[in-house]
Amino acid sequence: MSQVIDLGWGIHLLDAQHGRAEMAACYVMVHEGEVAIIETGTKDTVPLILDFLVQAGIETSAVKYVIPTHVHLDHAGGVGLLMQALPHAQLVVHPQGARHMIDPSKLQAGATAVYGETMFQEVYGDLLPVDPTQVISIEDDQILKLGSRALTFLDTPGHARHHVCIYDEMSNGFFTGDTFGLAYQELTNEKGPFIFPTTTPVQFDPEAMKSSITRLMSYQPERMFLTHYGMVENPVPLAQRLTSMVDRYVAMAEAIKAQFPQAQWFEQLEKGMYELLLKDLKEHGSDLTETQQKAVISVDTRLNAQGLEVWLAKS
Repeated sequence: MSQVIDLGWGIHLLDAQHGRAEMAACYVMVHEGEVAIIETGTKDTVPLILDFLVQAGIETSAVKYVIPTHVHLDHAGGVGLLMQALPHAQLVVHPQGARHMIDPSKLQAGATAVYGETMFQEVYGDLLPVDPTQVISIEDDQILKLGSRALTFLDTPGHARHHVCIYDEMSNGFFTGDTFGLAYQELTNEKGPFIFPTTTPVQFDPEAMKSSITRLMSYQPERMFLTHYGMVENPVPLAQRLTSMVDRYVAMAEAIKAQFPQAQWFEQLEKGMYELLLKDLKEHGSDLTETQQKAVISVDTRLNAQGLEVWLAKS
């Protein structure tokens, strides 16, 4: 059984058990006898979700929607397997992501090229297709109902072009996927969460990301439900930090492009990302050692550097 936290408003956080504890979350929303599952994690997360439904006394037929915020595999790798177990559910996904859920062969081939066949199979396994009749390609500003509860879907590019965020009026909160950054529990202290943007390859767009964050904040939300990781409240200063950090990422990347040949960009970007985040962690008052801090941020430091490298090459 995964760690489960009842956040209120019928929202339950489940640790997806991807990578390490408290690295990735999925959310189960229950309202008036209907259920929405937001993010699926990987193949290894699916049994945890199904076990939660059993423990909570929820029939699989009650699951109305399965909603990955985007089709990166830590968010949607388990979609096909979960949909097989939930034949009554509808998959709700960005139009640009829908085709990859119906036919995941290109998604699998691309990820296998990055990770290698052995590692891909160990972490993700074969991605299973979803019946097109079970797929809702959600449009910007479209509202779906869970019982009487309204869920509003916003097209939020910046991290990926196939990204949606979901506004839940009952909690006055957004399920933000990767649009509203990362805030790992190990880095939270009395000053609050340590939040930073994610620029994972290959579709990072700094201006689109800042615009998406601004759009989320136009709803005046009281809280955000992050996939990485958990609920954060008082989002106004967090949004300000995120948009400022996007600009700092860009300035760092452009300085590296001006100073170094392309063959050295990744090395310098990863070094610069470590320096930037470790400096901010010191200012945040983190009581972790530098070694412990690096252990928490190392995966994202590398991914951020890779994403910025791709963005520099395109720009």
